[in-house]
Amino acid sequence: MDIATVIGLALGLALMLLGVVSGGLALTDLIDIPSVMITFGGAAAATIISFPWTSTIGVGAVTKKAFQNPPSDLPGLITTLVSFSEKARREGLLALEDDINELPEEFLKKGIQLVVDGTDPELVRNIMETEIGNTATRHAYGRSWWDAYAGFAPGFGMLGTLVGLVGMLKNLGGGDASAIGQGMATALITTLYGSLAQNLFAAPIVRKLTRRSEDELVIKQVMVEGTLSIQSGDNPRIVKEKLASFLTPAERTALKDDGD
Repeated sequence: MDIATVIGLALGLALMLLGVVSGGLALTDLIDIPSVMITFGGAAAATIISFPWTSTIGVGAVTKKAFQNPPSDLPGLITTLVSFSEKARREGLLALEDDINELPEEFLKKGIQLVVDGTDPELVRNIMETEIGNTATRHAYGRSWWDAYAGFAPGFGMLGTLVGLVGMLKNLGGGDASAIGQGMATALITTLYGSLAQNLFAAPIVRKLTRRSEDELVIKQVMVEGTLSIQSGDNPRIVKEKLASFLTPAERTALKDDGD
């Protein structure tokens, strides 16, 4: 589980509730069912309209990725690619065929298999980078559901505010103080709900999913460069230095400690 996502959400809610209590309000003062229906329900309905039903059905699986911390061992991947480079220079590219099935990543398997099959290097690059582009497009489409929700939520919050004001003004002449207060509460709380839905949940989820996508694409790009370096017969030390450019300084140090 990604502890940063959980801590961020919990901290945001806790600080907001603490601010409410410190301001002399009760937590029940922020609970208004009509406001929930107008803001959260309205934003969800508009988002559902904007996408095919399959996208809405699959949004749970997409959202789950923001709460997961996928294993990523980029230094280990580079070490594997360097070892493949050493073996290819020593025994030839065909010697890598026995190692392909042991690779956990299908994308890398495909790349190494293309190399072993003698595919032209430019075609290998085109095939792998096309898949990277399609992966990026698929990721962008997956997170666009929450991106749309983040855009709709404040608007429905304002819509709820207008509904509340209409109710308040309608009862203003009748002198019904409770009705006026209920209308005013709906008017204000819906704006709060809209901002909360956008800024504490939907927009951060989009950013986290974007980061997940960027991390995955970097890993795939390392695989592309490593595969092509193996195919071209580059010196393993050169392969290592080239791929190490994708690492952070701390990861580069760990890579040197493991390899030297």
